[in-house]
Amino acid sequence: MSLSPSYDAVVVGAGMSGMAAAIRLAMFDKKVLLVEKHSIPGGLNSFYRRANRNLDVGLHALTNAVPKGTRAAPLTKLLKQLRIPYEALKLSPQTHSLIRFPKATMRFTNDFNDFDDQIKTHFPQSTQGWNELVEAIKSFNETNLENEYESAKDKVATFIQDEQLREMIFCPLMIYGSAWEHDMDWSQFVIMFKSIYLEGLGRPEGGVRTIIKLLTDKLQELGVELRYRCELQEVCTDQGNVKSVRLNDKRLGEILIETPLVFSSAGLPETLAKTQGQDSITARPGSMSFTETILFMHKTPNQLNQKATLIFHNNRDHYQYQKPEQLIDDQSAVICLPNNYHEGTSEFNEGVARVTFMANNEKWVSLSEEEYKREKEKVTAKAIALVSSYFNDSPEIIYHDTFTPKTVTRYTGHFAGAVYGSPDKSRDGTTATNGLIITGTDQGFLGIVGAMLSGISMANLHGLQGGRL
Repeated sequence: MSLSPSYDAVVVGAGMSGMAAAIRLAMFDKKVLLVEKHSIPGGLNSFYRRANRNLDVGLHALTNAVPKGTRAAPLTKLLKQLRIPYEALKLSPQTHSLIRFPKATMRFTNDFNDFDDQIKTHFPQSTQGWNELVEAIKSFNETNLENEYESAKDKVATFIQDEQLREMIFCPLMIYGSAWEHDMDWSQFVIMFKSIYLEGLGRPEGGVRTIIKLLTDKLQELGVELRYRCELQEVCTDQGNVKSVRLNDKRLGEILIETPLVFSSAGLPETLAKTQGQDSITARPGSMSFTETILFMHKTPNQLNQKATLIFHNNRDHYQYQKPEQLIDDQSAVICLPNNYHEGTSEFNEGVARVTFMANNEKWVSLSEEEYKREKEKVTAKAIALVSSYFNDSPEIIYHDTFTPKTVTRYTGHFAGAVYGSPDKSRDGTTATNGLIITGTDQGFLGIVGAMLSGISMANLHGLQGGRL
């Protein structure tokens, strides 16, 4: 094992939070090493190519998609902190999105008044409670790292008595950001409510690749050393302090790097499992995982008479946000139609649909290779059938691909294929080991904007003198 030069900080994982943390540290002349066990960056929000097509992973929509210069907005803050111009994102807003339950369908856009009108039209008896809930959300500081954990469902029920309305409000927020089954932490609920309903959804031209390129260009500009195919093996400690990291570099072999500071976006339980002296300290692995089927069609959704950008489909009166007992829950899904962003169709010469089902990781990993292939085909067929039910004609599928919880584990290292990480978060990023900081999903900020803000805020708080978000 070779000993490499020391660094001011080592950042584990070149996902959105890891890249943002590395950029922020390097802006203040910190010597930073960013390690990524795969050959491309992005983490949960990445991309790959199949059959001469670009396939996005993770990015259905960029939340917090406010107009340029919106004061105090998370997107405005992070672009300022990373010194990235707003125009570089080339954002296209959503047309509208649907929340479809058996007894009601509501739509929302990037103008909150539209959603407000929908709720008052469909649930007029809940108008006062809804207004009070919105005011409570607007006045709550969800980014306070000292907030206590509180059930969002219990809190919202104090404002809104109509269970159907509560379920419909929660549906998009849970599927896009809850590590808890059946519920959310109140702070996380407020984060998601503001980011989706109050601020809105958009898509960068070029999808997630545009964001990744902006970040990797900034890393290169600042001189951050980024090593691909380099995996964390162990965080080495001395009397409760980070001393070094042991890495498996596919090019150099096993190496030891001295550093007093490690920022890990690998997940809280996953990081603790690789830290000396943390054997008895555990965080629960998450249980929420998913399948996603990406469909390329001969016609665009608009040509098939569907103008919505996202469809939150639920075929039950109650929204069952939980690990299903079977391989997938085919009664609930998110349909993303990336053609359907304003000014967003020029990059596609085919129709695209992405269908996400909640999935059971344990059942997927227990399948034989032949069973696995067969079950993936069944998921694809169900995705095609569901999408077709929202079109005025059955689409001709030109190409498709499906990934499962096994894929999530393989490419993220998250235990149990947990997309939203552990239900146990570290709001301030700290662990029992001094100098070991958690960023990203298990720090508690979710989505692309949330992940980058997590990296920035943890770098400011723990890596920079006087840094402030």
